[in-house]
Amino acid sequence: MATILLLSGPNLNLLGEREPEIYGTATLDDCVGDARAAAEAAGHTLEHFQSNHEGELIDAIHAARGRCAAIVMNPGAFTHSSYALADALAAFDGVKVELHLSNPSAREEWRRKSVVAPYVTGTISGFGRIGYRLAVEAAISKL
Repeated sequence: MATILLLSGPNLNLLGEREPEIYGTATLDDCVGDARAAAEAAGHTLEHFQSNHEGELIDAIHAARGRCAAIVMNPGAFTHSSYALADALAAFDGVKVELHLSNPSAREEWRRKSVVAPYVTGTISGFGRIGYRLAVEAAISKL
């Protein structure tokens, strides 16, 4: 049916090792597996791409234009600083879901502002690993 692109930003490759008290003990592969299972259960395909480099994430968003029906993105720290990612998301016509394992609004002051939020359909945050499934299901509900 549709292709959903799951994008993972900087430091998410360290999930399961980095600050487990905040991000949990699940690995990125675990989270991607949950997202893929949710997509496939609804008859969709999920592609995943992780990068610690802003330009590579932007290129992935550009490549999704006209090819993917939705993007689910955990921008990591780029959430708060990357106007370039925000611009790339604005140029994507499909469904866009911002995803965070933790609740940025309940953390440090600098994490409370998302520069990508104005360009997404909705945000899932604070639910840990389950958020990956929820974000894919939310994206599918808007297709």
